[in-house]
Amino acid sequence: MLLLLLMLMLMLMLMLLLLLLLMLLLLLLLYHSWNGATTASPTKEEKHEKHRQTKARKQEIIKVTEQLIEAINNGDFEAYTKICDPGLTAFEPEALGNLVEGMDFHRFYFENALSKSNKPIHTIILNPHVHLVGDDAACIAYIRLTQYMDGSGMPKTMQSEETRVWHRRDGKWQNVHFHRSGSPTVPIN
Repeated sequence: MLLLLLMLMLMLMLMLLLLLLLMLLLLLLLYHSWNGATTASPTKEEKHEKHRQTKARKQEIIKVTEQLIEAINNGDFEAYTKICDPGLTAFEPEALGNLVEGMDFHRFYFENALSKSNKPIHTIILNPHVHLVGDDAACIAYIRLTQYMDGSGMPKTMQSEETRVWHRRDGKWQNVHFHRSGSPTVPIN
């Protein structure tokens, strides 16, 4: 009987303690709301400005992606290295399913295939979709159509699916990783 009475008193004390904690929490919430700690909903103009800035940043990513592909099409390794991080990683058909890191793997194609091509190459980016990941990172996914003339003078088109990860350092976007599926970049004659 004494044990039962002690347990009942202990439960009452725990309930009182819980009630005190809830009251403290309520007081803290009231204090913060009285001191202006709550944030007001953004105005229509603020929402519009944020949307405009988001759209502009997504366009930046599309533009730098187009510049990178133009450097590839022109066989311009110098321009390519300015847009890419030196530790660039990639999964691409030319690497046969392996993850390659750095610029040496790509340099081979620029020096031995891309720069030696005197045939025009035209690339179209279809359905670009940009994900902004904070202020200094973004990811773009798109379909890449590459048009060229084959060895016999016939027009050809190759398709690949690409995803590129971009990181902004010192105000400049750099490609840090890409994954390409589908046809190799270098047109096969």
